[in-house]
Parts: sequence; C-alpha cells; structure tokens
Amino acid sequence: MPYHSAFSQHSDAAFAIGEIIGEMLERVGIDPDVAVVFLPEKFRADASNIVSTIQKLLKPKSLIGTINDSIIAGSREIENGQAMCLWAGNCIGDITSFRAHALSSTDGELLLEGLPYTEAHTLILLADPLSFPITKALELWETSHPALQIIGGLTSGRPALGHSCLIVDDDIHESGAVGLLVSGMTNIKPIVSQGCRPIGDPFTVTGSKANVIESLGNQTALTRLRHLFNSLSESEKNLVNTGLHIGRVINENQLDFGRGDFLIRAVLGADQETGHLVIGDEIEVGAIIQFHVRDAQTAKHDLLELTNPIGQSDGALVFSCNGRGINLFGESDHDSRLVADLVNAEASAGMFCAGEIGPIGQRSFLHGFTASIAFFSD
Repeated sequence: MPYHSAFSQHSDAAFAIGEIIGEMLERVGIDPDVAVVFLPEKFRADASNIVSTIQKLLKPKSLIGTINDSIIAGSREIENGQAMCLWAGNCIGDITSFRAHALSSTDGELLLEGLPYTEAHTLILLADPLSFPITKALELWETSHPALQIIGGLTSGRPALGHSCLIVDDDIHESGAVGLLVSGMTNIKPIVSQGCRPIGDPFTVTGSKANVIESLGNQTALTRLRHLFNSLSESEKNLVNTGLHIGRVINENQLDFGRGDFLIRAVLGADQETGHLVIGDEIEVGAIIQFHVRDAQTAKHDLLELTNPIGQSDGALVFSCNGRGINLFGESDHDSRLVADLVNAEASAGMFCAGEIGPIGQRSFLHGFTASIAFFSD
C-alpha cells in the first residue's frame, strides 16, 4: 500500500505512538519515503519522545509534523484536540524535508533561509503564522521557483509567539516553517475549494488604496454593493449579512469567469461616509472583482465539482480551515469523507488550519475558509 494514515485517541503518549507505529509497520513497512505527524496540544511535552520513537522504529526518509488543535485521519475529522495522527508512504519520486525561517538584512529587507535550490514540482508546507511571513514567502518563492505549486496550512492552536512545534526529521523548532519538496515521477494534483459562489456582475476596480476598494466602475464600491443587495432574494441577502466576500479574477485576459478563476477575500467593513469597502488583501486599480457569498451547500458543491476530475488517487494530505468542519456543515467528517472516497479510506490525513495554502491558476496563495488538498498518485 503506497500511503496509509493511522491515528490514536489514547490519553497516554507512549501508548498512542506505539499503537500508531504498530499499524504503520504492518500496512506500510519500515523505512517509508515520507511521513507527516500531527500531534495534539496535550502531547507537547512528549513531542521529542514521539519523534524519537518514529525515527527509531519507523525510520522514515523524510519526516515533518506539527502540533495542531484538530486533525483529519482517513474519513474522520477529530476537532477536539484529542488525537494524534501519522501519515506515511512510499513513492516513486524524490521527497526532501527542510525548515525555512525569516531573517532581516541590514537594510531591513526580509530574507528567507532554508528552501534549497530545487527543481521540485510541489512543496507541502506547515508554517507557524506568528513567526513566519507566509504571504511574503509565497511572493518570494513565486519569483525564485515559478513552477513550484505550494500546498499546506498555518498551524492553529499555538499559545504564543515562539511556542510553536514544527518537526523536521530529528529536530523540533518553535518558529518558522517546515516542508516537503516533491520531485520526480510522483504526481500531485492540488485543489483549493473556496466554497463560494458569485452574485451579481463583475466590476473593474477604478479606485483603490492598499486593501480599500474606493470605486467600482466609477461608482463608489458601497453604491455598487447596495444596488446589488436590493436585487437579491431574501436567502441571498441573509448570506450577505452573514459574511460577504469578493473574488478577484486571477487571469484578467479571460472573457468569462467561472469556479477556480477567482481568488476569494473577505469584505471586512465599509465606510458609510466615503462609500469605500475594506477587504482582506491589497487590490490594485484595474483588477476585476465580483461579490461572492458562502454557505454549506455551496461549499459542498464546490468541493464535489473540484474533486470529480481527480479520479482515484493513492493518498492525500488535507488542509481544511478551522471554520469549516462542524462549524460550517453542522456535522463532522464532511471534507474527510469526500476525500476518503477518492483514495483508500485510510490513505488520507491532515489538519484544520488558521489559513490554508494552495494554487489558484498558476500561483499559490494564502486562503481562508478553504479546503486545500494534495492528491498523490504514483
């Protein structure tokens, strides 16, 4: 079996990792090419012993991991911080683990250390949101490694700056990011399910400053929004009141826009006097945007539509927003069950994130309220 995930909810760390390793040795065997471990907060003090046990008994060639509030293990989503999960497997490509961290140069410019020169096609990334400048890192890596697709997530549940837990091979770090560089014949298909649908018509941004949209089509942004709101059904108005988003078109040379063509960002607020809208990202004049709404049914349909072309895969790593799960769908295991249907039911794993990373178009971005998934096929 190329990939397998094992989990334990036992309260004793030594018993839990022993249970997991036993299952892994039976299903994957010793010396797998790759392993990813997700630990609950209650095992923070045991992290070093857990890593040592994995290295001594399973002997993975590359290992990364982190502590996280909630995990995904096969078809299960365990959102109470009470489970440990290990995902491992063998592949026909090459996988290299690394740690990245940020430095400041003498002139104040941000520098990143750790990502080696690589011809890898995929990077799986686990990052601490407090100590690692993920947005800047994605911009820098887009320039230095334009063909690299990046999939992963920001850890959730860390108590404070400098107290994260990022595992790479034998080492544990309290800041930065850890990752896996995948090259060669291993095929990784990424999807990013943003779970939104457009409402109204697209507009061109005709006035903006940083993350403030001043005007759309030469009318104030709020005027455009009010006109749209008045045309909506009562159910759509309720969705707008619950949470409004904008989608920015990635490829503005397109004539028609559909699912996967927008980068979704939240609308954070409005200035009633100026008519300006504040959004969760910077935006430039000339960008094409469309208002979006999100609900459970749309999120479900979006994930189904994106995963249908994937077909059967050997394994998957899932990075789902901590605002999804039972918070969005009213039930556990929504995303995990769907992914498990596309792989062996015990060949997927992942975590709930404070931000998800994945490609839209040809670039990788930081997202919110998404499910970013890497499907592995050998």
